[in-house]
Amino acid sequence: MSTISEKIFSRASGKKAKANDFVIADVDFAMAHDGTSVLAVRAFREMEEEKVWNPEKIVIPFDHLTPANTDTTAALQHDIRGWIKDQGIKNFYDVGEGICHQLLPENGFALPGKLVVGADSHSCTYGAFGAFGTGVGATDMAEIFASGKLWFKVPESIKITAEGKFNKGIYAKDLTLKIIGTLGVAGATYKAAEFYGSTIESLSMSGRMTLCNMAIEMGAKTGIVPPDSTTFDFLKDIAAEEYDPVYADEDAVYSKEYDFDTNELEPQIAIPHQVDNVSDISDIKPTKLDQAFIGTCTNGRLEDLEAAASILKGEKVAIRTIVVPASRNVLIEAIRKGTIETLLEAGVTIGSPGCGPCLGGHMGVIGKDEVCISTANRNFKGRMGTGGYIYLASPATVAASALTGEITDPREI
Repeated sequence: MSTISEKIFSRASGKKAKANDFVIADVDFAMAHDGTSVLAVRAFREMEEEKVWNPEKIVIPFDHLTPANTDTTAALQHDIRGWIKDQGIKNFYDVGEGICHQLLPENGFALPGKLVVGADSHSCTYGAFGAFGTGVGATDMAEIFASGKLWFKVPESIKITAEGKFNKGIYAKDLTLKIIGTLGVAGATYKAAEFYGSTIESLSMSGRMTLCNMAIEMGAKTGIVPPDSTTFDFLKDIAAEEYDPVYADEDAVYSKEYDFDTNELEPQIAIPHQVDNVSDISDIKPTKLDQAFIGTCTNGRLEDLEAAASILKGEKVAIRTIVVPASRNVLIEAIRKGTIETLLEAGVTIGSPGCGPCLGGHMGVIGKDEVCISTANRNFKGRMGTGGYIYLASPATVAASALTGEITDPREI
């Protein structure tokens, strides 16, 4: 009667684990990026630890404020680079390699049945591969660096089933926003969301990553898609180590179950300043825009860029439009396929692989009273700059809106 999460924590803790149990679990892979590694290393030093538990199990990408935007940022990153070298950590991805939640899957660290912990809230992305991926604070990450272990409360699980086929112009981001809008920002608090159904099975790995990435936006501890042939094909030849897929028992106990019909789903928009303030695009009033942004760990992958390019091909954007590929590999492939050329010819600005404007750090911050439509995962007040307004949508909807200068249904382009 076990869920996926209960099985993963049973293996990781070495004892039978059920929902609401407290366990001390062995972490399979640990990640901290340039923002959180600074705090984690500081705590690690304060603990007077000298060596990490296993340098091969630690992954550190620089992605949030890269390239460095101030001398302070540069100094902090310089210090962490020295610590990484001293610790013998090989899995280090410096400026321009890409976003942490893209790099871990690309390099085979997000694996079925594994416990993958990151010092970033969107580490739930790794659940797209059948892992238990979750975020922790920097001091918790310091404990993992030192011991390879951390305590967890095993979450209860909810079952979300989506059946149907997307119509033209509908993408995983639309389903994701629909789910969050239905459950609410706290509807899955400290739960593990397991995703099932024909719609989920038809999603690419990129689409599944979009879905699981935003599980935290409804309060979930993680989002998990059971691994299948799509998962295994992605991981072929790149898996960092051997893995054992885990599946829920047929009689697994879920605290709640939700069902979604995607046959008539239309583009979804999250309205400022809450991610769960979601509406069908047909219910959105004409809204003028100042900026469009396509990228982030939610929607900066190749298929996202291609969706945007298919709409922008041969056209010119009406507003400033920024596209930031999720990784160097994504950028290279998009160049090879001509996708980047199409975007540039349409008047788009291409940023260095990384988080870009998403967190309001630099490169694309919006000004007071400016309005941005974005493929990111959050539209909180002040997220991309003080006093701005952020609407969340799929890459196709963002691209269509960039063409017209106002929120636009991609099915009309």
